[in-house]
Amino acid sequence: MDKFEKYIKENKGAFDVHKANKDKLWANIESGLEKQAPKRKVIRLWNRTVFKVAASILLALGVFTLANHMITNSNSHENQFISQELQDIDSHYNGLVAYQVKLINNTPKLTASQKKDFLSFMDDLDNEYDLLIEELKKNIDNERVLEAIVINYKKRIELIENLLKQINSSKITNDEDVYIL
Repeated sequence: MDKFEKYIKENKGAFDVHKANKDKLWANIESGLEKQAPKRKVIRLWNRTVFKVAASILLALGVFTLANHMITNSNSHENQFISQELQDIDSHYNGLVAYQVKLINNTPKLTASQKKDFLSFMDDLDNEYDLLIEELKKNIDNERVLEAIVINYKKRIELIENLLKQINSSKITNDEDVYIL
């Protein structure tokens, strides 16, 4: 052992007499840090005008986007209802018109030119129907367009029924001796 270690072991009790005051020690360290460290200038962004303007713009864009999304969703639900209503109307009237056009085509009392003329008139009504569908897609006053579509179908059916009545009435007058069941 060297002399220094021997001295420490012999005077061990003298070292325990002095205890460090931690609060005083820390206060000295803090005061030394404050003198050495330069003060930093704190810049608060939320106090600046540019930040306030940017936040206002972002908030306005968020509100606009949310409102646009809500309006678009309500229109899509309305369009789905109209689309379903249109599909129901189409399926009902298309079935009626197709059946009656088939009756016209199968009627032997009409000549080929009469059938052709009648079917060309029906094609004109089909073209009118296509225009109404295009107008409906533009979302222009949907109720009125739907009413016009129904009227178009009713015109077609009425024309076909009138033609069939004329054919049947001529059949009855020409064949007075024959009974038709």
